[in-house]
Amino acid sequence: MNFNTKLLHGRAVKTYTDGATLPPVSQVNAFRFESARQQEAVFRHRAMGFAYTRVGNPTVVAFEQRINELEGGAGAIACSSGMAALTLALLGLLQAGDEIIAGSSLYGGSIGLLDDLKHFGIKTRFVRHMEPEEIEPLINEKTRLIFGEVIGNPGLDVMDIQKAAQTAHAHGLPLIADSTTATPRLVRPLSLGADIVIHSSSKYINGGGNAISGVIIDGGSFSWDFDRFPALSAFSRYGPMAYQVRLRTDLGENLGGCLAPANAFMNIVGMETLGIRMERICENAARLAGTLSQLPGIYDVNYPGLKTSPYKELLDRQMGGLGGGILTFRAGSKEKAYQIMDNLRYAVIASNIGDVRTLVIHPHSTLFINNTQEQRENAGVYEDTVRISCGLEDADDLIEDFTQAIEKSRRVI
Repeated sequence: MNFNTKLLHGRAVKTYTDGATLPPVSQVNAFRFESARQQEAVFRHRAMGFAYTRVGNPTVVAFEQRINELEGGAGAIACSSGMAALTLALLGLLQAGDEIIAGSSLYGGSIGLLDDLKHFGIKTRFVRHMEPEEIEPLINEKTRLIFGEVIGNPGLDVMDIQKAAQTAHAHGLPLIADSTTATPRLVRPLSLGADIVIHSSSKYINGGGNAISGVIIDGGSFSWDFDRFPALSAFSRYGPMAYQVRLRTDLGENLGGCLAPANAFMNIVGMETLGIRMERICENAARLAGTLSQLPGIYDVNYPGLKTSPYKELLDRQMGGLGGGILTFRAGSKEKAYQIMDNLRYAVIASNIGDVRTLVIHPHSTLFINNTQEQRENAGVYEDTVRISCGLEDADDLIEDFTQAIEKSRRVI
């Protein structure tokens, strides 16, 4: 099946109760058992079933199975937010004294989390570009994983997943790829060698801006060295599935960052249109970026789908030419950036991405407010940067809206 057909008719799409085309929302905390022995077996993970929604829930599992099929994984674990997913994914492997190598063009909250891990004895070494020549010199005996965003948010640099995976595997390390901004419609990182994929599914997967959530997809093919990853040693009998089993039956339960059943349901509803939404969003972003790059008073329009982008060739090869839904530009000053944003009629000033409507934000004063100046600049964030997350509006209307907003800002002395 092709992508859009799989969304609606894949193996993970079940015949739900009473012939419903969507799963019911199991909005409960606990589940009834016929006997104490049956309850014990489920709690010990020796029998199928649900015991408590923090541990597992039928609606959440339905969402996990569907996103797992799209990514081609061995299993998925849904979480309460994208940040909860990233936290769980990292802590599932790490302990005090370990090190991470990460791309510096990350979402500000992800950089903040990596800073927080210092307090637990976990150090991150950043590379400006996720290239072998930058990663290799930083790998040492303490390195445990390599992490980066497939399309940086908001820096918009594109990871060559195959190269990054080859570099990681040459040193016995897993590659964790945050594919929130790419989605499985643009690329399936596991098929190119990544070992673990993360999504803030609050974004494009949900698509409507109505449910916070995150998800981890494990490829189930990495050969874990349990001496090097002692956090997984108690699960060594599961072999390549040890990581997933630990997240599912141990750490995930204890951290408690479970996805709400109602949010899982909203994600399923949203992801059924993921393919056609991403196609329209990418088309709108490409057209808007092309127009903005020609307007006077606008600087450094950044969109990986532009012919002038250093990532255009990689984008064509790795993602079929689709550049995602985010673009940025520089307005010349913070005040000009604010004026342009305030003059917009259709685009909404809001902090999400992947919504059906176009959203704009000034990252320097919001998403990266707690980051250092160096961290901001490494992520492509300056005082005059405006980030646009394109929605489903007609491209002509978006172009007209931004054009008039920019023209008005130029008249202000």
